[in-house]
Amino acid sequence: MARLAFVGDVMLGRLVNARLRAGLKPAQCWGDVGPLLQATDGVIANLECALTTSRARWLRTPKAFHFRADPKAVDVLKAGNIRAVCLANNHILDFEVTGLSDTLKNLDQAGIAHAGAGIDLTAAHAAARFSCADLKIALLAVTDNEPGFAAGVASPGTAHLELGTGEAELWPTAEEIKALRKNGAELIVLSSHLGPNMVEEPSAQIRSYRHACVGRGVDVVHGHSAHIVQGIERQGKALILHDTGDILDDYAVDPVHRNDWSFVFFLELERNLIRRITLCPVELVLAQVRRAPASAADAICTRMLTLCARLGTRLTRVPEGLDLILAS
Repeated sequence: MARLAFVGDVMLGRLVNARLRAGLKPAQCWGDVGPLLQATDGVIANLECALTTSRARWLRTPKAFHFRADPKAVDVLKAGNIRAVCLANNHILDFEVTGLSDTLKNLDQAGIAHAGAGIDLTAAHAAARFSCADLKIALLAVTDNEPGFAAGVASPGTAHLELGTGEAELWPTAEEIKALRKNGAELIVLSSHLGPNMVEEPSAQIRSYRHACVGRGVDVVHGHSAHIVQGIERQGKALILHDTGDILDDYAVDPVHRNDWSFVFFLELERNLIRRITLCPVELVLAQVRRAPASAADAICTRMLTLCARLGTRLTRVPEGLDLILAS
């Protein structure tokens, strides 16, 4: 039996980086959530910044925000027991190809697996292979954000797709997923940074794409991009986390959408059989996350119950937050 945790965006730049430089310890970023993460066999996240000392910003296309953190900020990922990250997003090339290259190097040196961006299209599409406990995992990653970041046959960038264009939506193919299984992967995860910010529900097009990926053999879809949590869906034995929200950042709080409310998604698995998912409500403050206090936890869970019900998923309230039994 393995126990994994999934979290959303980890943004370590700007004020988070400044706090780290001023003496905030990596473990302090995780507050009382840290012990929960350390108690798992591993955590999977979306890394929403480059880890680089480069100051050369992406200027090839208009861009409002550029996120980077000092390379030593990788210690925050290690303190959170993060074993693998998605790099297919709209910030990994904020500091150009140098920033991407530095990030790949810093993650490799820290022993953190990564997928979704690389030196060319083949590398961006390559699965990250790693193990948590004795569970062999293959992580794929894709984004529809920032088309200018897309990798080419011989150029660095992200695994990018344009939903609605037909053939692009066929990746990953059933043949690629079968090959991963044949080569020993027991759990196949697709981390997908899809859609706009601050939307409570995935579009019909995004749902359709994720359903198709599950139909081709993906076990867990790990969604992010909206900066707020969205509902989860069960598809046969597979699980779709449409958006896991944020987990560390310095963002202004939207009083309606409450991007400071999120969850840690804990999965209990036996090989690729997902037995249970438990959602632990958390609250974000500047550069830190903590378990949500009772009043906030109730509101966070109530919102998620509504979002899941719209997708046909019925969760149960438990002391930890919310729960769904998938297999006994």
